[in-house]
Amino acid sequence: MSYELRQVFASLPQMERGVAKVIGGDPKGNNFLYTNGKCVIIRNIHNPAIADIYTEHAHSVSVAKYAPSGFYIASGDVSGKIRIWDTTQKEHLLKYEYTPISGKVKDIAWTEDSKRIAVVGDGREKFGAVFLWDSGSSVGSISGHSKLINSVDIRQKRPYRMVTGADDSSGSFFEGPPFKFKFSIRDHSQFVNCVRFSPDGSHFATASADGQILIFDGGNGERVSSLGGDKAHKGGIYAVSWSPDSSQLISASGDKTVKLWDVGAGTAVTTFNMGNEVADQQLGCLWQNDYLLSISLTGYINYLDKNNPDRPIRTIKGHSKSIQCVTIHRSDGRPYIYTGSHDGHINIWDAETGENDCFSGKGHSNQVSKMVVNVADEVVTCSMDDTARYTSINKKDYSASDVVKMASQPKSISAAQGGLTLVVCIGQVVLLKNKQNVFTLDNLGYEPEVGALDPAGSTAAIGGADGTIRLYSVQGNTLKDEGKTIQARGAITDMAYSNNGAYLAVIDDKKVATVFCVTDGYSLKNEFYGHHAKPVTLAWAPDNEHFATGGMDMMVFIWTVDDADKRLRLQDCHKLHHVSGLSWIDANTLVTTSHDASVKQWTIKY
Repeated sequence: MSYELRQVFASLPQMERGVAKVIGGDPKGNNFLYTNGKCVIIRNIHNPAIADIYTEHAHSVSVAKYAPSGFYIASGDVSGKIRIWDTTQKEHLLKYEYTPISGKVKDIAWTEDSKRIAVVGDGREKFGAVFLWDSGSSVGSISGHSKLINSVDIRQKRPYRMVTGADDSSGSFFEGPPFKFKFSIRDHSQFVNCVRFSPDGSHFATASADGQILIFDGGNGERVSSLGGDKAHKGGIYAVSWSPDSSQLISASGDKTVKLWDVGAGTAVTTFNMGNEVADQQLGCLWQNDYLLSISLTGYINYLDKNNPDRPIRTIKGHSKSIQCVTIHRSDGRPYIYTGSHDGHINIWDAETGENDCFSGKGHSNQVSKMVVNVADEVVTCSMDDTARYTSINKKDYSASDVVKMASQPKSISAAQGGLTLVVCIGQVVLLKNKQNVFTLDNLGYEPEVGALDPAGSTAAIGGADGTIRLYSVQGNTLKDEGKTIQARGAITDMAYSNNGAYLAVIDDKKVATVFCVTDGYSLKNEFYGHHAKPVTLAWAPDNEHFATGGMDMMVFIWTVDDADKRLRLQDCHKLHHVSGLSWIDANTLVTTSHDASVKQWTIKY
């Protein structure tokens, strides 16, 4: 048995209200990059479904930038650490590591020869540093600010000039190398969020929370003009990005617009209206070749269309928070992946192309804990908002009527024929039929953890924290306890019937997977050992001969029902977090999700 990674659907950038997000561009024009948690995500700008994830930081990464040569990336985290690593090889070998400042890194800039790096952010004794990338030795000092520095840029031609913008409402202008402070720019009345030189080095722009964009001479730092008169935007401006020919730039603002400016005339050529919700605030932007990108507060990445400013060419959706569960459904023969996240968001992915979208309307208000697809082509979900929901796959929008309120928080959900849904909540088990609560088991004498209906809907298996699985027969609208139990090694963490109903697989907190033979009165078929930490999720392969388990040990095992020794181990599926969900597209394709907010597809060969 063998495996290989087939595809990665990456997470969105992690956003914070009122905080600018830096997107880095590849000097060759193929990729762009951003950060989420401890990951740096590199995506292909032509086909964003092609992605690579760098996971070597020990703390949350705040910014990453390509070297002008394109061979290296420098990424900085909240502890002040900078890692410089190789982009040409898959392993992304670390070249150098430094800690130039003692707090969060907010921005990074390289000189055009890819030899010197400027790093700015928060710190105790200083807010920035400039050094040689290969030795770490200083090539100047960054001074002139009394509060944390948000942004830095270096002119991409000699003589070098450097500019910074900070929370003290000022900018600073430096000459070098070695870089020396020349003067402060005190033309803004609020935080300076972004400073950027034009590609030809003739000008630089400063953008501030006061809604102004000011243009300065790139050589001597003298003020030239302000875009749009007194105010460029009605809200604070978080980012600007120049066009490749240095004649135009785009700006992203909290007023929910992105504007395209003719710098010479000082006027806005186009205004891109991104919506009217708080979530439509624009916190980052990038102009790369013919592509204009902006990032919304939701983390959605918008490809802007100059010819149709009110509608982006495409919007990349996905998750910016941890994914908790996953399920697969086929529509017209095409497989689609459904994922539910910590913030209540459900995303739909075309498994072949990576194109994605989400249900419209108001859905869950809290973590989606479990999800399944029923025979009526509905995604059935349960959430920490104490509801179970039915969402039509064909309509793709949340229905206000198809919500069932639970008396306590649901943890597990299972569906079967006959319109049946089994919901296991804290302290009780609820049977739903045709979206109505028809039966509740409470005062159980044990704590139910997970439930599974067999495919025919005739038996409900309830796994308890006491390691016992109780089998109830489904009779009409009731669950009847006939006193039949089976025993696992420890507290049940997940379980599922095989697709043909022949087996019941169970995992527990004693790191054991157990398969029972249903047709033989739930006799023990096999026990499977291998996980080093608690397994938390399992999924049957369509062939009913294999099943996968994922655990807190970051590992996924694929087991063969008839032979406990015949197994495949997928190590470090998601390097930083355990696998939170598993589902099969077909007998040879496994989907894994994790708290790193990414979705991966693996090809399995037996």
